[in-house]
Amino acid sequence: MTTAWFHCFSGVAGDMALGALVDAGADFDEVLRMLEHLPVGGWAAEAEPVLRGGIAGTKVHVRARESSVVRTASHIQGLVTEARLPPRVEQRAHAVFEALAVAEGRLHRRPPDQVHFHEVGGIDAIVDVVGTCAALELLGVDTVTCSPIAVGLGMVRAAHGIIPNPAPAVVELLQGIPTRGLDLSLELTTPTGAALMAGLATAFGPLPAMTVAASGFGAGSRELEGRPNLTQVVVGEPAAGEPVTGQPVLLLEANVDDVTGEVLAHAVGALLEAGAHDAWITPIVMKKGRPAHTVHALCDPVLGRQVSAVLAAETGTLGVRGQRIERWPAARSLDRVVVDDLSVRVKVSPGRVKAEFDDAAKVADRTGRPVREVLAEAEARWHAEQPAEPVEDGPTTLGPVPGHPGAHGWAPGAPASATDAIAAPWTGDEPFSEADAGSGGSVTPIHGHDHRHDEGHPSTHGHEHDHSHDHPHDHEPSGPEPVD
Repeated sequence: MTTAWFHCFSGVAGDMALGALVDAGADFDEVLRMLEHLPVGGWAAEAEPVLRGGIAGTKVHVRARESSVVRTASHIQGLVTEARLPPRVEQRAHAVFEALAVAEGRLHRRPPDQVHFHEVGGIDAIVDVVGTCAALELLGVDTVTCSPIAVGLGMVRAAHGIIPNPAPAVVELLQGIPTRGLDLSLELTTPTGAALMAGLATAFGPLPAMTVAASGFGAGSRELEGRPNLTQVVVGEPAAGEPVTGQPVLLLEANVDDVTGEVLAHAVGALLEAGAHDAWITPIVMKKGRPAHTVHALCDPVLGRQVSAVLAAETGTLGVRGQRIERWPAARSLDRVVVDDLSVRVKVSPGRVKAEFDDAAKVADRTGRPVREVLAEAEARWHAEQPAEPVEDGPTTLGPVPGHPGAHGWAPGAPASATDAIAAPWTGDEPFSEADAGSGGSVTPIHGHDHRHDEGHPSTHGHEHDHSHDHPHDHEPSGPEPVD
């Protein structure tokens, strides 16, 4: 689960967030290729390496021919939908503009879909938002978190004239988000930057415990006195064994009593396709003893509108209820192995490895092998590909038992280490065959005698055993068993 943490120590703007992700490794050409699908023209963008306060970062420039275009929230949402972006890019962009529309609606006392965007309605702001969502996708980011967001003070000029700083829209967007003021009479956090963090971040606070994979700085337009005008992003995986920050999620539910099992099963699949983390059905008894079902879906808050619409459409329910809860996922990563020339994903968490069933099922369908066999092979291949832990050489001396030479330790004629025992030939008095070994291997009797007491020969070997056999036998092979 890849996390991106934004460090907004000097505030955040749309171009700074995008620049930070490009600086962290997102391919800017690929970002532009996604943006080309937007049904608007007359713009160009470039990424430039710059210095701010002596720190290297990336400045994204967006240039548009349009001077001042006012777009409604519903118009912008329509542009995003028409672009046919990758699902998660589209969902995130919708979430950002919806957060902004709700904030502007509260300020102007209008329904969110009727709000008119001025600065944020410009093509440069649309490119910043969609470009940031595209860059997150290119970096494989699953979760966005954020530090407290810095804001300035004083007054700034906007489309409506002179307004207080931070702008009223910024204050609305930052409700419930940790914020810190700086003694600078500058707009450090713009409405676009605040909307990105409000719409995308699921948690706010210091850098979470993670194994850092990349980092970058996005630059603002000017130099600041006493601090670098930058927004930082740190990308990585949760550190193994470290507690993972609780993630806010939305639990959506609907009770239905007139839907068949086939339709319910299809609804679960549709909810998962819409981006739900999980979907399930529980039987219930409603008023007058009517048997019914509750359909549940768990999703990111930014997908609430989309998932609830699917739930209503698939079940015909007249309403969907929801509540915000937290989930605590285990730290895990995703690897890949090759089975029968096909890629199989493997989920790895502390103490557990599990192959992805859908991938294994595709291999099974293609090859005719049992799916359980493919699952086992994928997990075994993952273990085999891990680097071996270093092992100290040399024998372990445990001290002999009086009257029993070599017992529990090294015996004359026995190998000096467990490694030697695997390769050493049979040297005992009893005849040895492959059948005795069970799989064609060799055995070295490190006690000076053979312990096979049930194969038609006396168990005492001419002497009494005054020790327990509940000890590890160094002669057991440690390698994989050959396949018949």
